[in-house]
Amino acid sequence: MKNSSTKKLIEGGIVIALAYVLSLVKIYQLPNGGSITAGSMVPILVYALRWGGGPGVFVGIVYGTIQFILGPKWSFHIVSILFDYSVAFGFLGLAGFFKGSLPKEMLGVFIGIFMRFAAHVVSGVVVWSSYAPEGVSPLTYSIIYNGSYLIPEIIISIFIYGLLHKPLKNMKY
Repeated sequence: MKNSSTKKLIEGGIVIALAYVLSLVKIYQLPNGGSITAGSMVPILVYALRWGGGPGVFVGIVYGTIQFILGPKWSFHIVSILFDYSVAFGFLGLAGFFKGSLPKEMLGVFIGIFMRFAAHVVSGVVVWSSYAPEGVSPLTYSIIYNGSYLIPEIIISIFIYGLLHKPLKNMKY
């Protein structure tokens, strides 16, 4: 295949499918959404680091939208639909703006997932604030709740990406 836009499109579909399948392998599921998975964000992050931030953000948004359509529904509030799905997973594509050395790409992986965390925190404050225990601010509750699964996800994703970095750099596409 010589046409890179065709390659980009096909690869985007493949990583979305792979990410979705990996999202079904849950190590731990929280009661109101969010889970620790078998590295489900890594395919989106790899795509972003291969093709760049713009295409990575687009594929992340498509993946987040598919997650909402096919996955369990935790809320139908517009802020939740946007910030827990499309915006949150779109942020993973930001990793693509950090293409280069392994440390730079690891920083990109961290920033992409951290920004996903920030999107979930916004949704948590707006939509899920009533779940905060008495005396705990909605912001604190949202940070703790979302951090409880995204901190392990960051660790898993960075570890897996670190293992894949060299083989991916050596591949001839």
